[in-house]
Amino acid sequence: MQRDYDLLIFDWDGTLADSIGRIVEAMHAAAVRAGYPPCSDDAVKGIIGLALPEAISVLYPQLDEAEVMAFRQHYADIYMALDDQPSPLFPGVVEALDAFRAEGYRLAVATGKARRGLDRVLRANGWESFFDITRAADETRGKPHPLMLEEILAHCQVPASRALMVGDSSFDLIMANNAGMHSVAVGYGAMSLATLSVHRPQLSIDHFSQLQAWLARAAAAVFPG
Repeated sequence: MQRDYDLLIFDWDGTLADSIGRIVEAMHAAAVRAGYPPCSDDAVKGIIGLALPEAISVLYPQLDEAEVMAFRQHYADIYMALDDQPSPLFPGVVEALDAFRAEGYRLAVATGKARRGLDRVLRANGWESFFDITRAADETRGKPHPLMLEEILAHCQVPASRALMVGDSSFDLIMANNAGMHSVAVGYGAMSLATLSVHRPQLSIDHFSQLQAWLARAAAAVFPG
Protein backbone atom coordinates (compact mmCIF):
# COMPACT_ATOMS: atom_id res chain seq x y z
CA MET A 1 0.00 0.00 0.00
CA GLN A 2 1.31 3.44 -0.90
CA ARG A 3 1.88 5.79 2.05
CA ASP A 4 2.52 9.49 2.55
CA TYR A 5 5.63 8.74 4.65
CA ASP A 6 8.38 6.15 4.68
CA LEU A 7 10.22 7.23 7.84
CA LEU A 8 8.75 7.99 11.29
CA ILE A 9 11.05 9.81 13.74
CA PHE A 10 10.18 10.02 17.42
CA ASP A 11 11.32 12.13 20.31
CA TRP A 12 11.76 10.04 23.48
CA ASP A 13 10.91 11.90 26.71
CA GLY A 14 7.27 12.96 26.75
CA THR A 15 6.54 11.33 23.38
CA LEU A 16 7.35 7.63 23.81
CA ALA A 17 8.20 7.60 27.54
CA ASP A 18 6.23 9.03 30.45
CA SER A 19 9.28 10.71 31.97
CA ILE A 20 8.41 14.40 32.25
CA GLY A 21 7.63 14.23 35.97
CA ARG A 22 11.00 12.65 36.73
CA ILE A 23 12.83 15.23 34.65
CA VAL A 24 11.13 18.08 36.53
CA GLU A 25 11.83 16.46 39.91
CA ALA A 26 15.48 15.85 39.04
CA MET A 27 16.00 19.41 37.82
CA HIS A 28 14.53 20.85 41.02
CA ALA A 29 16.67 18.56 43.19
CA ALA A 30 19.80 19.36 41.16
CA ALA A 31 19.19 23.09 41.62
CA VAL A 32 18.94 22.65 45.40
CA ARG A 33 22.08 20.49 45.48
CA ALA A 34 23.96 23.09 43.43
CA GLY A 35 22.76 25.93 45.67
CA TYR A 36 20.34 27.66 43.30
CA PRO A 37 16.60 28.34 43.71
CA PRO A 38 14.42 25.83 41.84
CA CYS A 39 12.57 27.14 38.80
CA SER A 40 8.86 26.57 38.32
CA ASP A 41 7.56 23.28 36.92
CA ASP A 42 6.43 25.12 33.79
CA ALA A 43 9.87 26.64 33.28
CA VAL A 44 11.49 23.22 33.43
CA LYS A 45 8.91 21.73 31.07
CA GLY A 46 9.69 24.58 28.69
CA ILE A 47 13.30 23.44 28.22
CA ILE A 48 12.66 19.71 27.85
CA GLY A 49 13.95 18.66 24.46
CA LEU A 50 17.07 20.81 24.57
CA ALA A 51 20.47 19.26 25.21
CA LEU A 52 21.07 19.33 28.96
CA PRO A 53 23.83 22.01 29.11
CA GLU A 54 21.75 24.34 26.93
CA ALA A 55 18.64 23.64 29.03
CA ILE A 56 20.49 24.51 32.23
CA SER A 57 21.84 27.71 30.66
CA VAL A 58 18.32 28.76 29.67
CA LEU A 59 17.01 28.18 33.20
CA TYR A 60 20.08 29.71 34.90
CA PRO A 61 21.66 32.17 32.45
CA GLN A 62 23.97 33.57 35.15
CA LEU A 63 26.00 30.35 35.33
CA ASP A 64 29.38 30.08 33.65
CA GLU A 65 30.50 26.97 31.77
CA ALA A 66 32.07 25.28 34.80
CA GLU A 67 28.95 25.90 36.89
CA VAL A 68 26.74 24.50 34.13
CA MET A 69 28.85 21.35 33.96
CA ALA A 70 28.69 20.93 37.76
CA PHE A 71 24.89 21.39 37.65
CA ARG A 72 24.72 18.88 34.80
CA GLN A 73 26.52 16.26 36.89
CA HIS A 74 24.16 16.84 39.82
CA TYR A 75 21.20 16.39 37.49
CA ALA A 76 22.64 13.23 35.94
CA ASP A 77 23.31 11.66 39.33
CA ILE A 78 19.85 12.50 40.66
CA TYR A 79 18.01 11.45 37.51
CA MET A 80 19.79 8.10 37.38
CA ALA A 81 18.77 7.46 40.99
CA LEU A 82 15.14 8.42 40.30
CA ASP A 83 15.10 6.45 37.05
CA ASP A 84 16.50 3.21 38.50
CA GLN A 85 13.57 1.58 36.73
CA PRO A 86 13.28 3.53 33.45
CA SER A 87 10.13 5.55 32.97
CA PRO A 88 7.28 3.54 31.45
CA LEU A 89 6.25 3.93 27.85
CA PHE A 90 2.95 5.66 27.24
CA PRO A 91 -0.10 3.47 26.59
CA GLY A 92 -0.29 2.29 23.00
CA VAL A 93 3.36 2.97 22.16
CA VAL A 94 4.58 -0.64 22.00
CA GLU A 95 1.60 -1.83 19.98
CA ALA A 96 1.78 1.06 17.51
CA LEU A 97 5.54 0.82 16.97
CA ASP A 98 5.29 -2.93 16.40
CA ALA A 99 2.53 -2.26 13.87
CA PHE A 100 4.55 0.45 12.12
CA ARG A 101 7.51 -1.91 11.83
CA ALA A 102 5.28 -4.70 10.45
CA GLU A 103 3.83 -2.27 7.90
CA GLY A 104 7.30 -1.46 6.58
CA TYR A 105 7.92 1.99 8.03
CA ARG A 106 11.50 2.98 8.82
CA LEU A 107 11.69 4.06 12.48
CA ALA A 108 14.11 6.41 14.24
CA VAL A 109 14.60 8.33 17.49
CA ALA A 110 15.81 11.94 17.75
CA THR A 111 16.18 12.95 21.39
CA GLY A 112 17.60 15.56 23.72
CA LYS A 113 18.87 12.73 25.92
CA ALA A 114 22.54 11.89 26.04
CA ARG A 115 23.67 8.70 24.30
CA ARG A 116 24.36 6.96 27.61
CA GLY A 117 20.82 7.60 28.83
CA LEU A 118 19.22 6.70 25.53
CA ASP A 119 21.10 3.40 25.30
CA ARG A 120 20.03 2.56 28.84
CA VAL A 121 16.32 3.00 28.13
CA LEU A 122 16.58 1.21 24.79
CA ARG A 123 18.13 -1.78 26.57
CA ALA A 124 15.44 -1.68 29.25
CA ASN A 125 12.77 -2.03 26.56
CA GLY A 126 14.64 -4.62 24.50
CA TRP A 127 14.95 -2.12 21.65
CA GLU A 128 18.71 -2.11 21.08
CA SER A 129 18.18 -3.04 17.41
CA PHE A 130 14.55 -2.00 16.96
CA PHE A 131 15.08 1.42 15.36
CA ASP A 132 16.88 1.99 12.07
CA ILE A 133 18.91 4.77 13.72
CA THR A 134 18.86 6.79 16.93
CA ARG A 135 20.47 10.16 17.49
CA ALA A 136 21.23 11.71 20.89
CA ALA A 137 21.95 15.33 21.72
CA ASP A 138 25.54 14.81 22.84
CA GLU A 139 26.66 13.31 19.51
CA THR A 140 25.29 15.94 17.12
CA ARG A 141 23.77 19.45 17.14
CA GLY A 142 20.96 19.81 19.64
CA LYS A 143 17.36 20.70 18.87
CA PRO A 144 16.02 22.78 17.17
CA HIS A 145 18.98 22.70 14.77
CA PRO A 146 18.03 20.30 11.93
CA LEU A 147 21.33 18.39 11.82
CA MET A 148 19.98 15.54 13.95
CA LEU A 149 17.17 14.96 11.46
CA GLU A 150 19.43 15.46 8.45
CA GLU A 151 21.73 12.71 9.73
CA ILE A 152 18.77 10.38 10.18
CA LEU A 153 17.49 11.15 6.67
CA ALA A 154 20.94 10.52 5.18
CA HIS A 155 21.32 7.21 7.01
CA CYS A 156 17.89 5.99 5.90
CA GLN A 157 18.24 7.51 2.40
CA VAL A 158 14.79 9.07 2.72
CA PRO A 159 13.99 12.63 1.54
CA ALA A 160 12.55 15.09 4.07
CA SER A 161 9.25 15.09 2.18
CA ARG A 162 8.79 11.40 3.02
CA ALA A 163 9.59 11.68 6.75
CA LEU A 164 7.50 12.64 9.79
CA MET A 165 8.77 13.97 13.14
CA VAL A 166 6.66 13.20 16.23
CA GLY A 167 7.33 15.21 19.37
CA ASP A 168 5.92 16.91 22.45
CA SER A 169 8.00 20.13 22.50
CA SER A 170 8.29 23.21 20.36
CA PHE A 171 11.96 22.28 19.78
CA ASP A 172 10.85 19.06 18.05
CA LEU A 173 8.45 20.86 15.73
CA ILE A 174 10.81 23.75 14.97
CA MET A 175 13.54 21.22 14.20
CA ALA A 176 11.18 19.48 11.77
CA ASN A 177 10.28 22.78 10.10
CA ASN A 178 13.98 23.65 9.84
CA ALA A 179 14.59 20.31 8.10
CA GLY A 180 11.69 20.79 5.67
CA MET A 181 9.79 17.94 7.30
CA HIS A 182 6.20 17.43 8.44
CA SER A 183 5.49 16.97 12.14
CA VAL A 184 2.98 15.62 14.65
CA ALA A 185 2.37 17.44 17.93
CA VAL A 186 1.93 15.32 21.05
CA GLY A 187 -0.17 16.97 23.76
CA TYR A 188 0.37 14.58 26.68
CA GLY A 189 4.06 15.44 27.26
CA ALA A 190 5.96 18.61 28.13
CA MET A 191 3.93 21.24 26.25
CA SER A 192 0.27 21.77 25.49
CA LEU A 193 -1.24 21.39 22.04
CA ALA A 194 -2.18 25.08 22.18
CA THR A 195 1.51 25.96 22.57
CA LEU A 196 2.58 23.53 19.84
CA SER A 197 -0.10 24.55 17.32
CA VAL A 198 1.80 27.71 16.29
CA HIS A 199 4.40 25.46 14.62
CA ARG A 200 1.83 24.11 12.13
CA PRO A 201 1.97 20.36 12.77
CA GLN A 202 0.17 18.10 10.31
CA LEU A 203 -1.61 16.40 13.21
CA SER A 204 -2.16 17.01 16.94
CA ILE A 205 -2.80 14.03 19.22
CA ASP A 206 -3.49 13.40 22.89
CA HIS A 207 -3.00 9.61 22.75
CA PHE A 208 -0.29 7.76 20.86
CA SER A 209 -2.78 5.40 19.19
CA GLN A 210 -4.23 8.35 17.28
CA LEU A 211 -1.06 8.52 15.19
CA GLN A 212 -1.53 4.93 14.04
CA ALA A 213 -5.17 5.57 13.12
CA TRP A 214 -4.29 8.77 11.22
CA LEU A 215 -1.54 7.11 9.20
CA ALA A 216 -3.84 4.20 8.36
CA ARG A 217 -6.57 6.56 7.15
CA ALA A 218 -4.08 8.56 5.10
CA ALA A 219 -2.75 5.42 3.44
CA ALA A 220 -6.28 4.23 2.66
CA ALA A 221 -7.12 7.60 1.09
CA VAL A 222 -4.00 7.46 -1.10
CA PHE A 223 -4.66 3.90 -2.19
CA PRO A 224 -8.28 2.95 -1.48
CA GLY A 225 -9.05 -0.75 -1.29
